[in-house]
Amino acid sequence: MFPFFSIHIIKKYIINMSQKIRIKLKSYDHKLVDKSAEKIVKAVKATGAIVSGPIPLPTHKRIYTVNRSTFVNKKAREQFQLQNFKRLIDIYSSTAKTVDALMKLELPSGVEVEIKV
Repeated sequence: MFPFFSIHIIKKYIINMSQKIRIKLKSYDHKLVDKSAEKIVKAVKATGAIVSGPIPLPTHKRIYTVNRSTFVNKKAREQFQLQNFKRLIDIYSSTAKTVDALMKLELPSGVEVEIKV
C-alpha cells in the first residue's frame, strides 16, 4: 500500500484516519485506577487495536480544614485531604471486537469510567 513510507508514518496515518475511543478513569484510590487501566489496556490489545496510555492526568486535591475543638482554641485545627486520581486511555483502529471486549470487562467499584467516541 505504501512502499516507500516507514512503519512509524503508516501507524500515524492509521491513527489519524481511524475512529478514536477516549476512556477517562477517576477514583479516590490510585491503586484501583492503575489496575483498571491495566485491565482495559490488556483487553484492548488482545483485540488488535492500537492503545495510547494510560496517561496520568493531574491529581485533584481538595483540603478541608476543621477546628479541633468546638468552642475555644481557634489555633488548634486539623486538615483532611481528598485526592482524585485520573487516567486517560486512547484507543485507535477499534473494531466491533474491541467494543465487545470493553463491554464485557469487569472493573472494581469505586472507579468512575467515562467513554467518548
